Amino acid sequence: MKLAFALCGVLLFWFAGGTCAAVLEVAPRQPSTALTPYLKILADRPGSLDFAQVRAAAQRGELRDWPHQSANFGYSASAYWVSFTLHNPSDRTLALLIRQDYPLIDYLDFWAEDELGQWRRVATGDRRPFGSRPLTLRDFIFPVTLPPHSERTYYLRFASQGAMNIGLSVSSETAYLGKLEMDQLLLGIYYGGFLVLVLYNLILFLAVRDRAYAYYMGYALSYGLYFGGLNGVSFQLVWPGNPWLANESLVFLLGLTLIFGIQFAREICTGRQLAPRTDKLARLLMYCMIPLTLISPFVSYRVMITAFTLFALSTSILLLVLGAISLMRGSYSARYFMVGWITLLASVIVYVFKTFGLLPHNSFTHNAFQVAALIEMVLLSLALGARVNEIRRRGYIDELSRLYNRRYFDEQLPREFSFAQRSGSPLALLMMDLDHFKAINDRFGHSRGDLAIRAIGRLIERDTRKPSLACRYGGEEFAILLPRTGIEQAEKLAQRLVRRVAGLNFNAMPLTISIGVAGLDRGNFSNWLQLFEAADMALYRAKQDGRNRVASAPREWRDERRQQLPDTSDA
Repeated sequence: MKLAFALCGVLLFWFAGGTCAAVLEVAPRQPSTALTPYLKILADRPGSLDFAQVRAAAQRGELRDWPHQSANFGYSASAYWVSFTLHNPSDRTLALLIRQDYPLIDYLDFWAEDELGQWRRVATGDRRPFGSRPLTLRDFIFPVTLPPHSERTYYLRFASQGAMNIGLSVSSETAYLGKLEMDQLLLGIYYGGFLVLVLYNLILFLAVRDRAYAYYMGYALSYGLYFGGLNGVSFQLVWPGNPWLANESLVFLLGLTLIFGIQFAREICTGRQLAPRTDKLARLLMYCMIPLTLISPFVSYRVMITAFTLFALSTSILLLVLGAISLMRGSYSARYFMVGWITLLASVIVYVFKTFGLLPHNSFTHNAFQVAALIEMVLLSLALGARVNEIRRRGYIDELSRLYNRRYFDEQLPREFSFAQRSGSPLALLMMDLDHFKAINDRFGHSRGDLAIRAIGRLIERDTRKPSLACRYGGEEFAILLPRTGIEQAEKLAQRLVRRVAGLNFNAMPLTISIGVAGLDRGNFSNWLQLFEAADMALYRAKQDGRNRVASAPREWRDERRQQLPDTSDA
């Protein structure tokens, strides 16, 4: 039966074969060269063939040329035998390095022929101790010596519970050292970036005590450690003597990443308030992830890594929907979240397709996921900053009218007045009062009065645009600050607001407003308080003249105390 499975693998690659794999001619300063075009491959479905049987099969021509640009087979239960031939036409003995660039191969065996014609085997892989590698590097590196004017064939056997990615290359020692230095530099920058983001947000967390920062730090830490396992760095530096921990920690960290990622997205997008249904789905997904993560070290690696890969894809799509809904419903921080998450989702799709063998294994498909994750982390950090501003902004928002409150108005009026004085630009102020508001409350009830305040707030918000600043000054009073706006434009806006409010159909409840207008122009006011008093006096005059109208302050301000006006309150 085992022989039948082996023959099936032979037949599969027989029909896949096309062109004859060439022999690679190497030189003394051999640059890094991909070996994929020079490979012969045999799939051993039951994994039962030994080296002698494979050599015999090679002599019979049963190892087939590999006609594709990459050799990745997704999650495969088969063992894969690979051979390639190198030719040294020079007069010098060449010291070469054979590199396998994907470090998550469980069992990797390499055979090379020595000077006496004896086959030497190196048995390594990430299910064997790190010390089994010829060179203690995160990638698999096999040094070989090629005599002058010689031709040698080399064999490798790949077997893994994870994704089967065969990425072989050959180079001289000098060429590889240059590449190794660059790889180490880039890895240092990459993980340093993660560390800086975590420390920066830790400081912010200690300052603001917002749990979104705690979720972000958990997300960034688990993601960074996950990539450390994915790149083979953790196995090399943290637990080189424990292959089981090196492998199972990878799945466990992926689970933690998804859990913290879901919680962070729910918090930063205010999912519970802005997208409750999608938030419930995200929470349900997180509850499923928690027990899966806890049992992952004790379940088949292939089963768990396949499940988590699919979970990662579905989670990315669901949280993208959550961010889109939050963005449409006014969350400012969701803007940064959406850009970061779209970047990550695109890279996740590329990586998942590569993992399942639908895209080729190369430097782009292997590293895009990691680069996008760091970009995403930067953007999510900006989203946290936007969230702080959003929280601060909520302290300036009146909950009833949804306009700015008096605290914000009191901060902005002196600032805008000072800027207008320095720049010589005009500045107008509208002070408004809802007519007969006490009578409305007494007749229709306070709940209807609140509805009236909300209606006026929505109308003002629709009719004013930036840089205008609309505020609820207190009770039934409103204020609109109009930078770079002359008195004539301000009066037109005031007249329009009076007409719009009077035209509101508010369930038989009549609504009207009175507005006072004042404007800074050519230094007619020496300070912001004079501008405010002028608009306030104009409002009193509008109410005195019969309400439901606009009154403007005199263009020339006279610094005199307000005279006693008749009581126009609704008391």
